[in-house]
Amino acid sequence: MNKTEQMRTREIIIAFQEFDKLEELSATDKKLVEAARVASNNAYAPYSHFHVGAALLLENGEIVEGNNQENADFTDGLCAERVALFYAHAKFPKVSVVAIAVSAKNHNGLLKEPAQPCGSCRQVMVETEVRFQKPIRIILDGSDSIHILDGAESLLPLAFKPKALR
Repeated sequence: MNKTEQMRTREIIIAFQEFDKLEELSATDKKLVEAARVASNNAYAPYSHFHVGAALLLENGEIVEGNNQENADFTDGLCAERVALFYAHAKFPKVSVVAIAVSAKNHNGLLKEPAQPCGSCRQVMVETEVRFQKPIRIILDGSDSIHILDGAESLLPLAFKPKALR
């Protein structure tokens, strides 16, 4: 048997809900997106001028916000999603994250298409889900469309999951 006969092709399908405008969302999701938009106003982005805000809904009802924080040494900056997640874990270490909304804008205003979390943020979301054994509802905001995904594995389907956390 040769190598070609042993190989299989597999497919990963990612499903998400798409909405055209903020008003189509549930009251809870709309409130979370609005909080993410406000959080983006406080981003420290003097180099990229790319302002990102994130808002988390925690299981206890708290809403925690974060925004990107840049640094002249670009590797020392931190994304909005991780700022919010790490703050939530520091302040409420035993409380799971129900949902996260992410909103981004540049010099033209709110991005038309939803900004996608970076790989590091995706991995932190996956680990948060594994830690609390609950998926996180992910709301990605844009002026022309809003995407809602049911869990971080939709963003990072082949995520690294340490056995110690499973």
